[in-house]
Amino acid sequence: MSDLYSRHRRVMPDWLALYYDDPIEITHGEGRHVWDSDGNRYLDFFGGILTTMTAHALPEVTKAVSEQAGRILHSSTLYLNRPMVELAERIAQVSGIPDARVFFTTSGTEANDTALLLATTYRRSNTVLAMRNSYHGRSFSTVGITGNRSWSPTSLSPLQTLYVHGGVRTRGPFAHLDDRAFTDACVADLRDVLGHTRPPAALIAEPIQGVGGFTSPPDGLYGDFHEVLKERGILWISDEVQTGWGRTGDHFWGWGAHAASGPPDIVTFAKGIGNGASIGGVIARAELMNCLDANSISTFGGTQLTMAAGLANLAYLLDHDLQGNARRVGGLLIERLRAVAAQVPGVREIRGRGLMIGIELAKPGTDEADPQAASAVLEAARAGGLLIGKGGGHDTSALRVAPPLSLTVAEAEEGAAILEEALRSAYS
Repeated sequence: MSDLYSRHRRVMPDWLALYYDDPIEITHGEGRHVWDSDGNRYLDFFGGILTTMTAHALPEVTKAVSEQAGRILHSSTLYLNRPMVELAERIAQVSGIPDARVFFTTSGTEANDTALLLATTYRRSNTVLAMRNSYHGRSFSTVGITGNRSWSPTSLSPLQTLYVHGGVRTRGPFAHLDDRAFTDACVADLRDVLGHTRPPAALIAEPIQGVGGFTSPPDGLYGDFHEVLKERGILWISDEVQTGWGRTGDHFWGWGAHAASGPPDIVTFAKGIGNGASIGGVIARAELMNCLDANSISTFGGTQLTMAAGLANLAYLLDHDLQGNARRVGGLLIERLRAVAAQVPGVREIRGRGLMIGIELAKPGTDEADPQAASAVLEAARAGGLLIGKGGGHDTSALRVAPPLSLTVAEAEEGAAILEEALRSAYS
């Protein structure tokens, strides 16, 4: 492994992050488990950054990909593409957006970039509202709307971005308020921002902030935001790259927790729908999707191979009620972790819903972030046979737990036990 790591460092950028002091190469997986090149077996609670949504080596997906590869891999969007149309039909049906149109990309970054293109063109404005602590991708435009310093390498941007409160419930100037007062204060902040700027094109927000450490506002906040936005014709873009497809358990889309005002104007998605195949996309009503007055294509977005994977994966997800499984098993896992947290002085908060769970660490007896402890827990969990992720604001002091949605109760208990030991070791 040291040889591969040396080769990696010679040809890859210095800013390309790797987990672990001794990085691992994952060679294969099955179900909720993966193996590294040394033969070590791990329970996977991160799924390639929430991308292996159903299971590793899911037979239905591998069969569909293999059969499609034997026919044709790719032809571009310049030709009719049956798997692309079929997947778009299914996504439009479950989107909640009336008269929905779907455009496929290869990543969440590209999906958000497309959503920004649509919103700014439709509204004739390059001003965008975004949330503090947010993350929306690594392209030039999406870095410009990312409110997380650790993942925003430049202040240059083609957009004017205004950041509003609300994405982080337990930190910031409104943290001491109850949920209703917190929401009211954030809405007042939004109205104040809008009173000081030319009309923005859109608000883009993750229902649960992914890279930000699985933080979220009280239910209903984005719905209240939407009411304010609609008064001014401003669009709401829901970034569902990490929250989509039932991962939160209670709702198929993360925006469902805020839906009193109706669905968003634009939804972006990626990651889990392909179960590892490179699929991203945008859903919007026809009026919005068709607002561009120039031709466009996508060479690799919607290619037959990835569409076959997406069709098989979405069918499996729906047929086996993995959203319900995320709600049931995720609820058990959250409660188990909260019981552990009550006995570990460095755990500041257990948060999330479904199988999207954040564990925020702080120096005992304080609210001060503890990124060193987060790194130590990550390493200890790996040593115990469990893979998890990290996130948070500039301090990266939150652990991210997001297993495949087919996780069993026994596997949830196994992972919780490893996490308990890792947390105790970091604060012993």
